[in-house]
Amino acid sequence: RAFIGISIRIMPVGSRSSGGHIELGDVTVHNLKQFKKLNSVVFPISYTEKFYKDVLELGELAKLAYFNDLVVGGVCCRIEVTGDQRRLYIMTLGCLAAYRRLGIGTAMLKHVLKIADEVGNIDNIYLHVQVNNSEALEFYQKFGFRIVDTKEQYYKRIDPPHAFVLQKDLKEDTP
Repeated sequence: RAFIGISIRIMPVGSRSSGGHIELGDVTVHNLKQFKKLNSVVFPISYTEKFYKDVLELGELAKLAYFNDLVVGGVCCRIEVTGDQRRLYIMTLGCLAAYRRLGIGTAMLKHVLKIADEVGNIDNIYLHVQVNNSEALEFYQKFGFRIVDTKEQYYKRIDPPHAFVLQKDLKEDTP
């Protein structure tokens, strides 16, 4: 009989290791189902088919996060123009619980910040966070986001239904 030896390196969940490789990749028609599944696991709300159809048109504003070639996170944003203000809205940024605290969320958020810088003329970046999501609040506050508003009854069919609006200003106020 032939014996084939396989070496497997086991990395405990939640540990930081230089052996973990993080990469961001495009969301395409070929991996859109993975993005949908990821969002259904990470977020307590459901997104519409139109949302996912629109994600395919976002280019650099939508990315899947890979950890050692496994899809473990995703981010998608849009640029909004209202009056004379240009804002970047983070629609979703999430990572599977078992892969948090490994730098994946940081990689996705740094990508968003880089895109805002490259696009230029963005006043701020903002997002909604469920009021009881202390882990997300702490994460964004480390990057200079602050709570600027509370939206009562923002979410449907989840409890609590309220959301904080977090914002990071990119432009200095000029007199």
